[in-house]
Amino acid sequence: MTFLIVTCAYVFCHGLIALVVTPAQSIFLPEETVFASLLYLPHGVRVLATWALGWRAIPALVVGASIAEWLFTPTDRFNFLEPVLLESILAGAVSAFLAFELVRLAGFDFYAGRARKLSWKGMITIGAISSVINSLAQTLIFSGLIGLEKLVEVLILYAVGDLVGLVVCMVALMFIFRWSRFYRGVES
Repeated sequence: MTFLIVTCAYVFCHGLIALVVTPAQSIFLPEETVFASLLYLPHGVRVLATWALGWRAIPALVVGASIAEWLFTPTDRFNFLEPVLLESILAGAVSAFLAFELVRLAGFDFYAGRARKLSWKGMITIGAISSVINSLAQTLIFSGLIGLEKLVEVLILYAVGDLVGLVVCMVALMFIFRWSRFYRGVES
């Protein structure tokens, strides 16, 4: 069941970005938008799914990203990216896991159930680290397709978009949790 939830959450968030954010961003950053988004909600799904499931989140994230690319990427862009798309999907799916493991090796275990409670600052830190990992990997993967003059811009766009996406997801979840606690209190 968690596999399905993570997969659907990823597809939903990616679709929201593809249908709302990408068209708006394309007006201002048309070349860079092919590769990255200034607001990438699926990164929040990556981090939160990995927080809850550890390495077991990776297959659901790969499936979710694959379905999302298939559903929401225009054919011309899909054909352009297709030679390295699987590498890109895999890099994105493992980025949060690598960040959690690096932080765990440094002595801070932020996985669900291992800390006393959810650390929002820890999640932002993990999100930032995984964003850097993902942006470096994606820029390397797409380096043959990105013009040299755009490489740094795309790298920054990946990092910013991932982190902003995580923050938006976490704020949304915070309001959902507060609303559900309030709603449960009203029913009692």
